[in-house]
Amino acid sequence: MSKRWSYQTVEVKPTWTGLRTEDIQTELTRQGLLGWELVNVVQPPAMGKAILIFKKEQ
Repeated sequence: MSKRWSYQTVEVKPTWTGLRTEDIQTELTRQGLLGWELVNVVQPPAMGKAILIFKKEQ
């Protein structure tokens, strides 16, 4: 039987100085503790934010 997955996206917004790696690390740790696995990061051009895409087996 094939696995079933749930997906979640989390937007990390920049501060006035830009996107901070500490903010990304905090979100990665938070989601990891909840059982989510990072599968991709998308940074839309000229938007400054990062969209983290996670998956978790149901």
